[in-house]
Amino acid sequence: MQTLDRDELSIHVDAPPEDVYAIVADVTRTPEYSPEIASCVWLGGAVGPALGARFKAQNKIGKSRWSNKPIVTAVLPGREFAFARAEPLCGILHWRYRFEPANGGTRVTESYEVVRPITRAGWIIVSNFGRDRNRRKTMHDGMAESLQRLRTLAEQKPTGA
Repeated sequence: MQTLDRDELSIHVDAPPEDVYAIVADVTRTPEYSPEIASCVWLGGAVGPALGARFKAQNKIGKSRWSNKPIVTAVLPGREFAFARAEPLCGILHWRYRFEPANGGTRVTESYEVVRPITRAGWIIVSNFGRDRNRRKTMHDGMAESLQRLRTLAEQKPTGA
């Protein structure tokens, strides 16, 4: 059985922290940059980021699909956005994005920490039914891809600018 504990990656983005935060905190935009998220919608009347707000994330790995309902745990515009996703078999993972002004742009740090470990049965799901033999590397590579895509989104200039 594999194990996960935590991981963290950072990237420089040539955009203000508030602009990068706005993309990440609008969870409905997550599929634009995350390779493992097919869709996200706010739940319970929430229309945007707020402490305690919930959203439904539809995850995908290969042909496998499942959903979870994370709860927002930090809303600090231009500084931090975080959420925790808990599933009965798949433990509790706390995801955090930090935004720091740096070199005329933003240093974005994406991280996760396992608060409650994934069960043996949960590993069947998150390992794509055994096809993902190194989930830690897959998640690390996914974070790297997410940050690259996020940088591309944040650095896009509006048409006609």
